[in-house]
Amino acid sequence: MQIREHIDSDRPAIVLHPSGTVISFAELEARANRLAHHFRRAGLREGDTVAANMENNEHIHAVMWAARRCGLYYALINTHLTAPEAAYIIDNSGAKALIGSAATRHVCEGLAEHLPNGLPGLLLIADDDLEGWQRYPQCLADEPTTPVSDEVEGDLLQYSSGTTGRPKGIRRDLPHLWPADAPNMLTPLLAAVGITGDSVYLSPAPLYHTAPSFWSMSVQALGGTTVVMEKFDAEQALDAIQRHGITHGQFVPTMFVRMVKLPESVRHSYDVSSLQRVVHAAAPCPVDIKREMIDWWGPIVDEYYAASEGVGASFIRAEDWLAHPGSVGKPLIGVPHILGDDGAELPPGEAGTIYYEGGFDFEYLKDAAKTAEARDGHGWVTVGDVGYLDPDGYLYLTDRRHHMIISGGVNIYPQEAEDLLITHPKVLDAAVFGIPDESMGQSVKAAVQTIDAADANEAFAVELLTWLRERLAHYKCPRSISFEAQLPRTDAGKLYKQELVKKYSI
Repeated sequence: MQIREHIDSDRPAIVLHPSGTVISFAELEARANRLAHHFRRAGLREGDTVAANMENNEHIHAVMWAARRCGLYYALINTHLTAPEAAYIIDNSGAKALIGSAATRHVCEGLAEHLPNGLPGLLLIADDDLEGWQRYPQCLADEPTTPVSDEVEGDLLQYSSGTTGRPKGIRRDLPHLWPADAPNMLTPLLAAVGITGDSVYLSPAPLYHTAPSFWSMSVQALGGTTVVMEKFDAEQALDAIQRHGITHGQFVPTMFVRMVKLPESVRHSYDVSSLQRVVHAAAPCPVDIKREMIDWWGPIVDEYYAASEGVGASFIRAEDWLAHPGSVGKPLIGVPHILGDDGAELPPGEAGTIYYEGGFDFEYLKDAAKTAEARDGHGWVTVGDVGYLDPDGYLYLTDRRHHMIISGGVNIYPQEAEDLLITHPKVLDAAVFGIPDESMGQSVKAAVQTIDAADANEAFAVELLTWLRERLAHYKCPRSISFEAQLPRTDAGKLYKQELVKKYSI
């Protein structure tokens, strides 16, 4: 993938919000090329890995573009990780270069003692000084601004969020092509939502996640402007849409929840009429929340279902979703199959494990057993999600298999209760999970984050349980509700349920 040559070099490639920092396409190109030459001078060649531990700042896109056009894998480290956790990714990926920033200096300082093979040979730190590290971008002042002579396509080496253990490296074979000739796996999705070189795209999530990094670079490759939120805030997202004339954006359901829960006077004080289409993914969106978003923004809220592994993708436009509420659509990449525990394909309406046929090939880095486990006898691939197809071929998600609760021999998928809890006007976030129970094996437990901290009390817990049981089969409902000031949720909206299970299993 490459930024097209005909793009207006003065057009903003990146705008940081709310700081207002602007990087033009000419400057992004120059920065990426200087860093690419530096990588080459340090001995990095096609197939090597660069690790980046950076927040949403003005440098991270230059790092990704430099690595990608040098034929390198680039591993983006979650900035919430501790030094031992970040060191695991650096070691597992075999990174030969590492770039950090002033914001992650505290982690960079503690890496060496957790790396059995020592720090990578090339160390850069943006906008700060650290002994043994080169100060970036000043160290590139003498590098050429023209492309390296041996440009070749690289790829993201994505690490999973690690909600059920250590993060897994997800790696695809490199295409060994000049970047301009390399296919873009996002092309079908970009076309589906109408993104072009004239688009102004809002990226509200951390760029170390797969979708924000891929989508923002893909928009830039077309010549569109990417507005990057330095940190998500519900009202600031509305301000960004109005201030920058956002035409497209990608969100996760928790962001929708936070925007919908803003006071109505705040919500309607911002002009969002520039929006042409937005898309959401990463986790199932409660039906009522999505209806509220469509009522507010119009029938422009599209959805796709995919995974970092790239095994396949389904897509549904807002207009189609209104006729099939809750669906994540029909296949856009690959063909979905629903399999039972015996590996047999299930008929429409029956929930089972979702497999895709015909997606992109990948491996879990240094884990051949895990790679093989994701495939069935046909070569179809799963990431462990559960769902079903309706008679018309629309896909519906039920939950993640590892979230399933088995209580008294009954399988309970907690997503249904979670989606319902979030629609309560006093609830900001909710998690439903299983905890050990001597007689039932597991019992259903809920942890709730209220909008107003004053509502986090026993009286409201009783009220909420009654409200829930009026709307959902009792066996699916929590037996008790506790309150949390903040649920352990990733920036991409995924819950670290194991932390809650551990806490409430005592």
